[in-house]
Amino acid sequence: MHSNTTIQTTGNSSANVTFVRPATFFINGFFNVPHAKYYYVFLSLLYVGTVLGNSFIMCIIYLARRLHTAKYVAVFHLALSDLCGSSALIPKLIDMFLFEHQEISYEACLAYMFFVFHFMNLQSLTLLVLAYDRLVAICFPLKYHAVITKTSMSRIIGWMWISSVAFFSVLVSLINRLSFCRTNEVNSYFCDHGPVISISCNSNFINYLLAYISFGLLICMPVILVTLTYCCIALALLKIAHGADRIKAMKTCTSHLVLVAIFYLPILSVNVKSMSTSIDQNSRIINNSLTQIIPPMLNPIIYTLKTEEVMQSIKQLYKRRKVNSISERNVKRKK
Repeated sequence: MHSNTTIQTTGNSSANVTFVRPATFFINGFFNVPHAKYYYVFLSLLYVGTVLGNSFIMCIIYLARRLHTAKYVAVFHLALSDLCGSSALIPKLIDMFLFEHQEISYEACLAYMFFVFHFMNLQSLTLLVLAYDRLVAICFPLKYHAVITKTSMSRIIGWMWISSVAFFSVLVSLINRLSFCRTNEVNSYFCDHGPVISISCNSNFINYLLAYISFGLLICMPVILVTLTYCCIALALLKIAHGADRIKAMKTCTSHLVLVAIFYLPILSVNVKSMSTSIDQNSRIINNSLTQIIPPMLNPIIYTLKTEEVMQSIKQLYKRRKVNSISERNVKRKK
């Protein structure tokens, strides 16, 4: 399935350098797996849960005044990133494999890649910001409200967006320097960066170098910083004399630690394994797709069930709505 689109560019040398830019890429998906469509149906069901869960947590934070704090600005942003990331990936994936539209234009493929990686990076950085919030709250409690403000949190999130957009714009735009003269078939379930650059037929050293830099900066570095953060938190908790206060402080960290484990461990495991041995295409697709869809689905559930503030806010909003509905009924009866 080669492209007919060929672009010739002439450099300073007398020889012509021919770049082959495919009009479309063909996304292969699973290799030789019967009834693979059922897996994509399963992912679509998880996506529905993701949309409902994250929309719910965003509405609760918006409606409950007690949650209008700097910490919940970050939680709201995590839910938004989860929702956008899943929406960038899954609807197109369903269209490709359930409705058999596996061909995607060159430009659409690069846009697809950008948005999936951009929102995944925002999820990673937001988890790091929430770790910073817990560090200040437990290690420097007297300075917390002075340091962690809605303004400072909004600035951090703004910086995250600007840096992420800039980085992934460069990462994706560098694919334009590659020539695809052998094939346009991508051995993945979406326009993944590694599988796309691997089918190029000219030097892709810069692309791989940037991919390794992005893995180090955007995955490994946040994991290291989160680990150091919780080492500092653990030392601070040991200094707390009363066991009840220590348990109370630990409870504020458990939901975040669960989110960190669910998000980072699968990504780290598959990337570390791929550096030492080659991973079967089907195994990689299952691991990566579940890594990209399960954490966004679980995040609102974990925050709802494990965070007392959110549960109290839900109860208050429910009571308020119940009182309002009773008042409306009484007014209608009087009329």
